Amino acid sequence: MFLLERFAEDRMSCTRWLSRLLTSALAAGCISVLNPLRSNAGAQRPQPTAVTEQDIVSQLREAAALLQAGKPDEAEPIIRRAIAASPTNLDAHNLLGVILDQRGKVREAEREYRTALSLNPNAISARANLGVLLARTKHDDEAIMIFESVLRLAPDHPQATINLGLLYASRNDYQRAAELLLRANRLQPQTFDILYHLGVSLYNLKRLDEAASILQAALSLSTNAAEPFYFLGLIASARGQDETASNLWGKAVTLRQNYPEANFMLGELAAKRRDYISAKSYYERAWRQDPTQPVHHIRLGGVYLLLGNFRQALEIFQSANERFPRIAEIHYFMAMAARGWGNFDLALAESQKALALQPNNADSLALAGAINFDRANSVEAEKLLRRAVTLNHQHFNAHYDLGRLLVKTNRFTEALILLQRAAEINSNSPEVHYQIFLALSRLKRKADAERELEIYKQLREKEKAQGHDR
Repeated sequence: MFLLERFAEDRMSCTRWLSRLLTSALAAGCISVLNPLRSNAGAQRPQPTAVTEQDIVSQLREAAALLQAGKPDEAEPIIRRAIAASPTNLDAHNLLGVILDQRGKVREAEREYRTALSLNPNAISARANLGVLLARTKHDDEAIMIFESVLRLAPDHPQATINLGLLYASRNDYQRAAELLLRANRLQPQTFDILYHLGVSLYNLKRLDEAASILQAALSLSTNAAEPFYFLGLIASARGQDETASNLWGKAVTLRQNYPEANFMLGELAAKRRDYISAKSYYERAWRQDPTQPVHHIRLGGVYLLLGNFRQALEIFQSANERFPRIAEIHYFMAMAARGWGNFDLALAESQKALALQPNNADSLALAGAINFDRANSVEAEKLLRRAVTLNHQHFNAHYDLGRLLVKTNRFTEALILLQRAAEINSNSPEVHYQIFLALSRLKRKADAERELEIYKQLREKEKAQGHDR
């Protein structure tokens, strides 16, 4: 979020926000009601009226005090009277802009900030506040220009430094973000939001030790914030400390139950341990909490595939396909689920959609080849599988399925080469050793065939012992 004169939006109430804003602005001389001559530099002085310049200063002081006390309704009429009496007082326009901004009257607030700047283009507070409004309304390019201009006028302006850093972080420009937020941390130390976003930027720059230190410092200021625990978990995971990562993500979801990213990462850890039941639970939470992320659908459907629940996997991927019809990976997994469920027409159609989006994807080519083989379309299957093998020499399924196709069509010598290559890629597959046994048997290599048959039996027994036999 963006700071409007030292405002951390998600850490305090609106009243406290405005109080902090004006305290900082007045103390720094950014809203220069104590020196209107400086704030109106370059503007034409109004003709003397019954209301003196000192009256205007007094009114703006009173309005600022009311704003600091959280009474914008009482402050607004005073500011408007000051503007009526002195239309060229930029401080009055800036303060009115702040009130309107907080009430969600964005256009009116922007008009007041720009009026202040028309009176003095170097008015730092109005310029910084306009930058915040532009950033919040997604006019990032102009907001960046505004904040950079503030820093040219006042290089140590804390709010512009923080806000510009946050903008660059939101654009994944973590190098610039980190540079600015490091400076902001020196200007305004012991601030949760600065430390948190600095830690995130450093994490994304792979500066893990610095990131961990900064995020721990952020936690010391707000122990009930879930986000630092999440990123500390990512750092622990990157270091191979899975148990620590699990504990940190667990704390994150305890503090914030609706935390899809943390639930997703807990699912990733469970899947890594092959605890697919737990993985399904975490993935499902992430999916329900944030269905806008394609990977949440893909992982949840994928774990259903691993559990052999093809019908449920198919439902997940069908739902994903409705949301993301242009993602080839979703069509690919939908084809896998349909094939497992026995709907070969749907499986073939979805594999073709995946290939239409990514024609040279070896996974999709291999799957389409296998489905065609299932449907006894050996010619098309062989063509697709050969393309997959050519594209990816490490693709187990492509080698295995092409090998078994060649066994079935009595081309045993070539089949043996492909199947032996598949066994090199994955020596723990009992099926590939069985196909090698068939090829060797047909080639009259009895001893070799018996050895492969024995390997096949041992691997099958091992699977049964581990509970993998379905």
